[in-house]
Amino acid sequence: MGKRRGGRELLRSLSKKQKKHLREFGEEHPFYDKVSGRPEETQICELSDDSDKSSQESDSETEVEQVSGYHKLLATLKTSPESESEEEEDESESEEAGESEAEVGSEGSQETGEAEEGKEETNDVPEEEEATDTAEQMLSQEQADGADTPCDPHHGVIEEFTDVKHESEFSLETNFMEEESGDCNADRKDSSSSQALPEDPFKQHMDKELEEKEIEKMSTLPKTSSQSQWPRLGQVVFSSILEKQKTFKADKEFDVKQLHLHKPLESTWPKVNKQFLSTAEKPTDSSFTPLQRELFCVMNSYRDLFYPERSALTNGEEIRHVYCLHALNHVLKANAQVLSNNARRRDRKPGTDTDAHRDQGLTRPKVLMIVPFRECALRIVHILISLLEVNDKKKIDVSNKKRFKGEYGSDPEEKPPNLKRPEDYEAVFAGNIDDHFRIGVAILQKSMRLYAPFYSSDIIIASPLGIRTVIGAEGEKKRDFDFLSSIEILIIDQADIYLMQNWEHVLHLMKHINLLPLDSHGVDFSRVRMLNLNNWSKYYRQTLLFSALQEPQINSVFNKHCFNYMGQVAIRNVPLTGSISHVVVQLPHVFRRLEADSVTSVIDGRFQFFIDKVLPEYRDAIMSHTLIYVPSYFDYVRLRNYFKKEDLNFTHICEYTKKAAVCRARRFFLKGEKQFLLFTERFHFYKRYTIKGIRNLIFYELPTYSHFYSEICNMLKATDSGVDATWTCTVLYSKYDAQKLAAVVGIDRTAQMLQSKKNVHLFVTGEND
Repeated sequence: MGKRRGGRELLRSLSKKQKKHLREFGEEHPFYDKVSGRPEETQICELSDDSDKSSQESDSETEVEQVSGYHKLLATLKTSPESESEEEEDESESEEAGESEAEVGSEGSQETGEAEEGKEETNDVPEEEEATDTAEQMLSQEQADGADTPCDPHHGVIEEFTDVKHESEFSLETNFMEEESGDCNADRKDSSSSQALPEDPFKQHMDKELEEKEIEKMSTLPKTSSQSQWPRLGQVVFSSILEKQKTFKADKEFDVKQLHLHKPLESTWPKVNKQFLSTAEKPTDSSFTPLQRELFCVMNSYRDLFYPERSALTNGEEIRHVYCLHALNHVLKANAQVLSNNARRRDRKPGTDTDAHRDQGLTRPKVLMIVPFRECALRIVHILISLLEVNDKKKIDVSNKKRFKGEYGSDPEEKPPNLKRPEDYEAVFAGNIDDHFRIGVAILQKSMRLYAPFYSSDIIIASPLGIRTVIGAEGEKKRDFDFLSSIEILIIDQADIYLMQNWEHVLHLMKHINLLPLDSHGVDFSRVRMLNLNNWSKYYRQTLLFSALQEPQINSVFNKHCFNYMGQVAIRNVPLTGSISHVVVQLPHVFRRLEADSVTSVIDGRFQFFIDKVLPEYRDAIMSHTLIYVPSYFDYVRLRNYFKKEDLNFTHICEYTKKAAVCRARRFFLKGEKQFLLFTERFHFYKRYTIKGIRNLIFYELPTYSHFYSEICNMLKATDSGVDATWTCTVLYSKYDAQKLAAVVGIDRTAQMLQSKKNVHLFVTGEND
């Protein structure tokens, strides 16, 4: 509060002319600067001859010199010789600048904490506008850097522009191979040896030049597929368009040196992954688990991968470690190639061909990781850091690490200790579960920069909501998606959770990835690969999709938005037993089939079937205490409106219901004051409350998560055991629910139920049925 009052008193002391200058340029006029008695050191900066030209008129050859010259001038104005810590000063300057901007250009909003999703988006707008105005005066290359605005309003965007030291250290255009590593000869030897191995998957994938005929085939011809049985992954389906897919098998035993990992990763990976290895593993298999070995075999071949058996309880961390290894290996190889070519271009003779050094995309970001919560981003960054640290003595330099821990870490005291939830719930919602974030990470071999501007980052870690607020929608003034133009690896982890958040954000991202950028962003076109110039980036992008279930919407993204010329690999294991075997109460299950001509007609057909044939059977008073489980929120709203129109005695709970209303609805339903309870799947996903008083169950649609079926059914045991003879369970399904039905009743029963058009009656006795 003291700092904010001080800022207000300072603004009151300014004249109208001074406030106008502060609003336009983001700083006070130098005429009003307070000059201390002690003279400051004079710094001389050499500027290019055409430095007075605008950044838009300058070409790419002179742009690097203008960047350094401007940053040096900016450093003389912003830094103080009396400061003891440069990082602490940058943070304090950013906070003060953010507060002054909020006071001068705000419209009555003085939010000091982190707001809700809707408020957060509106509060970020003035800060981002201020950052963009400042960036336009600096360079055209940094116009969109303000898009990477931190979610915390306490941290302004000024730090991105005053962090001159980190910006120059992590610049791929101005660094060379010998500056990145201490041993120049060793690095040159590694780079030459890697070029001498044409079997390196990275070079094979990125150096292959497709022809226009092949691109036409990929856009017109259907995919050809083949199947194979792997020891750990199970049934693997290979699909490709360009040629008949040659199935390959994961090597049972291989050495880490055969995987073409970047030099430091060969020594760090066995140490980092040691926690997942059992003592029974053979010495040759000591670096990968069986699951990781087969997954990395697919990843390292640069094929698209869809793995729908990720579990937060069992293999979630194994999978996270192995895709972090693959992403970091790709980034280190790509950056090493650029830095090595920088040295070659510097030493080349005049008149030599420069096309041999095409090693970049139209923008720098290469890897995009989509994860649901901040805790996931925190774990990913920790894995990346541990993979770069060769040993305890050689710690890498991580900038802004303290700020990252504060914003992405969690306080154990915030969570109530008396809450009891299932184990899978505790695993999914561990740590900081904020779902609005984005962060850029720049990586060199011995250092890492967190909170890097997107156009200076190698890896972008974001949530669907965080990336959507940057991309924006058509018609918005403030939107940017150029940084997605040259993404080479897209990793979507825990895709099933996005079904519970907002799946539209994922679809919006897939529509804007690998598009041609609207601005050049200062790129040297002589270094850009031809695949990027031809707008063929999507045919080279590798997509890694991990989910806990097979769902039509997730399958659609993998089938319709993945165009990798190397082909796709999908795991298609069929569940032999369903979750109905985990129901512990004696309960009759009636599966009622509804007919529909198409997928789109199922929605209306299910509603009519429910109100015409199912609901009349439950209107009698004897059928009270009926819970209606509705997976879709749109179906929930439709049923709620119908119940209100028919004046039925019901209550309802959804993910947007306030806590007091939830308690009131649960009490009314338990006492029988309300006959029906409409209950959404998202509420159960986020809260996992036990609803007491259930005597009759109606599954309006099969649950998205198969284990939710047994959980809801087992809630009946919370009711008095004396009325168990009247318990009922009714499930509505159609032929388009084959995947969900197989996860509930098993594949054998699913085949019988889909062939027969009659209602199926099952009775579970509490044992595996």
